[in-house]
Amino acid sequence: MNQTEKARAFGALHQKGNPIVLYNIWDAGTAKAVAEAGAKALATGSWSVAAAHGFADGEKLPMSVLVETAKSIVDFVDLPLSVDFEGAYSAEPAGAAANVARLVEVGAVGINFEDRVVAGEGLYPVESQAARIRAIRAMADGKDTPFFINARTDLFLAESDLAKHADLVDEAIERGRAYAAAGGNGFFVPGLIDPHLIEKICAASSLPVNVMMRAGAPDVKTLARLGVGRISYGPGPYRSMMDKLKQEAAAIYSLL
Repeated sequence: MNQTEKARAFGALHQKGNPIVLYNIWDAGTAKAVAEAGAKALATGSWSVAAAHGFADGEKLPMSVLVETAKSIVDFVDLPLSVDFEGAYSAEPAGAAANVARLVEVGAVGINFEDRVVAGEGLYPVESQAARIRAIRAMADGKDTPFFINARTDLFLAESDLAKHADLVDEAIERGRAYAAAGGNGFFVPGLIDPHLIEKICAASSLPVNVMMRAGAPDVKTLARLGVGRISYGPGPYRSMMDKLKQEAAAIYSLL
């Protein structure tokens, strides 16, 4: 498939009630392994890619390294690739669009794009984030590619008290609608695990909703019944792999 065909295929995999499942990767090797396991598409996790290169999350990984990582995955595995691009390494719409263009140029077909102020505190105002999404959408449309913008809100991830998540749903729905109007293709709500609240957001959203698996989250079949259109695993696969690596290494070194 060429890039346009991959992008179209990737978008078509997002179906409410029949979600695409993305087991997040961090390099070409893990991309190949997940592809051989039966994945229909690939997605990086920002935390995992950064950690694999010795950096903390939060755009500490040089963007050039991230772009090169994306290129190596695209060159090595013939599946659609979405890149977790955090805040696009720019607070300004024009800068965000220019940075995302670098991913388009190496063959990626989508991004996660969050509304958290990466270098500051809190979330961008709705209209500010919508303006950044509009700029990215215009850039991608100008390149004639059906690029998938998975618009992420960090409302729930930023609130560690799960009992307070119900109070955030109305704002999340408002953000989701604004992001859709600006040109978003998906709505990502990491941190949210309450089935009732997930179902409420899915019902209100015109976009396929992305839920991230974490402790306490419903299983895949339940999320499908709730109307979810995309399921991802974030840094979970990386942490699991590193734990296994440490255990195996420890078993070897304990014999010395």
